[in-house]
Amino acid sequence: MAGSAEVLARVSELIGDLKPDDVALLKGLHRLQHEFGYIPKDAIPLLAAQFNTTPAIIFGTIDFYSELRQKPPAENVVSWCSGPACLLKGSGGIRRALEATLGCAMGEASADGKYELQLVQCDGTCQLAPLIRSEGRYIGPLSSSEAIKFARRLKGETEVPVPPAEEGDAAAAEASE
Repeated sequence: MAGSAEVLARVSELIGDLKPDDVALLKGLHRLQHEFGYIPKDAIPLLAAQFNTTPAIIFGTIDFYSELRQKPPAENVVSWCSGPACLLKGSGGIRRALEATLGCAMGEASADGKYELQLVQCDGTCQLAPLIRSEGRYIGPLSSSEAIKFARRLKGETEVPVPPAEEGDAAAAEASE
């Protein structure tokens, strides 16, 4: 990433037109996340000044929303759903299988920075429970053994077919052919 001065200049460009209210704060955070892949720590004082609040409020907002991150993502991010439907259908086993196969705990990245497991809340795709999300695709319903196969395929360890994705997902259909 560019130096701090370049980052701050870009942050100022991205949020300069936003008004100091809660809705605009979320819009600004999403703009930064889209631009950088995360919210740079150097941006926090600028965000606080732009939205007439404190850095603590900015950090609290970032921490509250699981989709926002404070550090760069790993090369491959796998999101595990912790919603009630997924939990009731056995997603705990999927979580343990992913952690063991990818070599990282939930909310952390692998030592080599290639894989990261991210906790997400239910986003209304309960018909696919239990599920994971990777590269914008929902993959489910999924068993623990299918999660292991998915993780091994992600790591390039073996040629394993991708579990079925949501119907109508053209990218998933192409990937599994």
